[in-house]
Amino acid sequence: MTISKQEVENAALLARLRIDDEEIEEYARQLSLVLAYVDKLNQLDTSQIEPLVDILAVSNIWRADECKPYDRRLDLFKNSAYVKDEQYVVPKIM
Repeated sequence: MTISKQEVENAALLARLRIDDEEIEEYARQLSLVLAYVDKLNQLDTSQIEPLVDILAVSNIWRADECKPYDRRLDLFKNSAYVKDEQYVVPKIM
């Protein structure tokens, strides 16, 4: 399958890319090579291969999500230059 210059121009327009004529020809050639390779892969017989859900056979390894009290809240305010009444003070925008 080959990609025409017009198809490359349309894709560039949709992607809002500005490309010149030399680049259009090169991209058309490269995209045609990619599609030829994909077409080669499509010719492989995969009827006996079971589809994968995940590459690694790993079950859920995440720990349980538990709420815990955080007793070092005041230490967080040390990172800010402006704190008032245990709240961050930020510049007024409007």
